[in-house]
Order: sequence, then structure tokens, then C-alpha cells
Amino acid sequence: MPKTKYYAVARGKKTGVFTDWPTTQKLVTGYQGARYKSFPTRAEAAAWVAAGGPRTPRPAGAARTSHHAASARAADSKKYAVTLWSDGGSRNHGNVLGGHVKQTDVAAWAYLLVTQKDQKRYSGSDGEFGATNNRMEIMGLLNGLRRAEALGFANEPILATLDSQYVLNAVTKGWLAGWQRRGWRRAGDQPLANAELWRELAGVLPHFSHIEWQWTKGHATNAGNVFVDRLLNDTMDRLLKDRAGQS
Repeated sequence: MPKTKYYAVARGKKTGVFTDWPTTQKLVTGYQGARYKSFPTRAEAAAWVAAGGPRTPRPAGAARTSHHAASARAADSKKYAVTLWSDGGSRNHGNVLGGHVKQTDVAAWAYLLVTQKDQKRYSGSDGEFGATNNRMEIMGLLNGLRRAEALGFANEPILATLDSQYVLNAVTKGWLAGWQRRGWRRAGDQPLANAELWRELAGVLPHFSHIEWQWTKGHATNAGNVFVDRLLNDTMDRLLKDRAGQS
């Protein structure tokens, strides 16, 4: 018996996951910029659609010198109803070879959502002690997506900007789907750090109909990234102050 193929349509006359090529073909034929792909499982197809049909993340705010190019970039941004920035950070050496995270090391995550229509802003941040930077990066995105869904943005076009290549690669390069197939283990049956968070992220992504992803250099000139970085650092300062007050 032939295996079922799942056809993911991220851009077409109708988006979603379909199980036959003739239907899929009708949805993408003649549609400018159609984006579609087949997958062996429905979960992988749904995650790909939710991510907007991922392409290689591009640097945000890449240098453009002409007025025409700047205008084109501004016009392009208007196709997104919501922009999302998320970030995570820690004041420890947990991501340095040979480094160790201490239970007294502080870490935090943050997100920012901005609506295109009325420029409303929604943000959030929290933290914990003894966590790695990677853990906080995942939590920043996860909590940002949860807030977006709670606000009713799940079916809106969203542009998500992160400075974590690790998190972006997991979503856009199929790492997440591979870990899921292996029971939330890495290749070679190796343990997967933060497996519970990756599992939660994989469960949330299919709730969204269209997300596009881009990378930005951290601590640079991207205003949204600078905001969430400051927000999470404020959170870490608060956590340290609260702990000092309790001692």
C-alpha cells in the first residue's frame, strides 16, 4: 500500500495541508509566489505551513543605500498584520565550552508584539535562576506566540524576528520535525536539551496560519530587538534585586 503524502500549501488560493496532488495543484497553479511542499507526515506539513513555508532566514535591516530600496522595504513590511520580536539571555557561561550554569546565575526572556494597523504594542518578560541562554531564547518565542494567539492573531500574517540562529534553524530547517520523529531525541539517540520546551513549541506552531521568519544581529540597530533585550535585562535586574532583598 503506497504511503500517504501530505501536501503543505503556505501560499496559494487556499492554505493548509492536503492529501492529494490534484487538489493541491489547483490551489497553486497560476498563483504568483505560490509556496508548497510535500511531507511524509501531517505534523511536519502543518508545522511548515504555520511557519509560512520557511526559507533561509535573512538578516533584518540589511544595508540598502537607495531611497527606492528603502521605500520597497517599508512597503513590504505592511503585508504583515503583526510583527513579533523575541529574545532570551543569561548572565552565565552555560553556552561556553567547558562552562557551567550555576543555580545563582540569572536568566530571562522577553517578547514584543506590534500591530501594523494601529501600532498597538504588547510585551512580556520573566526569568529564572540557573537557566541557559538557549532555554530563554525558546521561552521568549514560545511565550510571544502564546500571547499572539490569546490576542486573536493566529490567522494574521506575522513576521517574527529573532537573533537566535539556534531557534530559527530548529523551526526553519526541519530540526524540530526531526527531533519530533525521534521521540524528542537528537540523532544517534542523544538527549535533547530543553526537549519539553521544543515539544510545546511544536504544539503551538500549527495554530498559526502564516508566520515568516528573519534573523537580526543582536544588540545592534533593530529597534524591536533592542527593546526586548532591554526588557529581559530589566527583568534580570529585578530578579537579582528581589533575591538580594530576601537574603
